[in-house]
Amino acid sequence: MIVCDNNSTDRTGELARAGGAMVVFEPQNQIARARNSGAAAASGDWLVFVDADSHPNSELFGEVAEQIEAGKCLAGGCTVKLDGHYPVATLVTELWNCLSRCVNWMAGSFIFCQAEAFRKVGGFSNELFVTEEIDLSKRLKRLARENGKKIVILHRHPLITSGRKMHLYTAREHLLFLIRTVLRGGKTFNSREACHTWYDGRR
Repeated sequence: MIVCDNNSTDRTGELARAGGAMVVFEPQNQIARARNSGAAAASGDWLVFVDADSHPNSELFGEVAEQIEAGKCLAGGCTVKLDGHYPVATLVTELWNCLSRCVNWMAGSFIFCQAEAFRKVGGFSNELFVTEEIDLSKRLKRLARENGKKIVILHRHPLITSGRKMHLYTAREHLLFLIRTVLRGGKTFNSREACHTWYDGRR
């Protein structure tokens, strides 16, 4: 197990080492760089990325093992479920789950992938501060087609993930981000400052 400490302030590195994990440090605050740094330290044939605010269960890992052993998939993800009661956010999450399963886009909070394939496509893009998982999904889908493999989205055991952004940020803040993204044609994804709900440190 590898834990990437991306300038944490909550004893992440200390606790991870105490639990027996290898800890790597990524000094630049960026989701893609943190995941890439963890992957660079891995030596296994498969990589499994799990966000720190998410809670996979043993059944989900069992499904991942089944997919790997079957030998037909190149990478995969799973559907997600918020850990609190947020009606609007839950609806948005369900819409994402439907889209994810229809087009095989992996949610960044849980991704498993052949290490060789991950490195062949260049890993997560360091140009993106959000949506890096969608970008990676698209590149892995092309590679999977070329090699007669598939991308799978597991759904029987959804990943429980944090809904903290729903009470840390107002509906107005989320809406303004969406409007800016539409008006700028997605260029907000390339700016840490524009993606403030991911990077402003509010906890």
